[in-house]
Parts: sequence; C-alpha cells; structure tokens
Amino acid sequence: MAETQAEIAARKEREKDELYSMDISGVEWLSAPDGPQDERVEIAHLPGGAVAMRNSSDPDTVLRFTAAEWEAFVLGARDGEFDIEE
Repeated sequence: MAETQAEIAARKEREKDELYSMDISGVEWLSAPDGPQDERVEIAHLPGGAVAMRNSSDPDTVLRFTAAEWEAFVLGARDGEFDIEE
C-alpha cells in the first residue's frame, strides 16, 4: 500500500531528526583544493548516503542533507540549475 501524504511527511521529519541528532564530531571534511582556506565549502559523507555541509569560516554551522536531498542537489547542479547568469 502506498504511503499517504501525512505518512510521507512524518517519515521525512523522522529522517531529518535522526540526521541532526547524529554525532558527526569525527567526520572527515572535504573541500576543493583551490581557493582561500577561510572561505571554502566543505562536505562530509555521512551514513546512509547523507551529507553534511559547512563553510570553513563558520565550522559550527552545519547543514545536513538526506541522501535524496543531496542527490537532487547534485543532479540540479550538474544540469546547470545553479549557474550564475552574468
């Protein structure tokens, strides 16, 4: 039987709660090799395909994305959805 909208919303809320309660103190942060050291976007791969992201100048503020959210972002970036128009 397919999930109802309420069940989907509840599942997504549980996934986010679990993701943000996860201890990530020992994760390895990765960033692009070029650019200023104090202005880098860093990511860390988490269990289950989730990803954490932070700015190197503010390492205490961490965003966390489920595997599905991260996949949607990466696919959008590859497709040019975030390209800057000049």
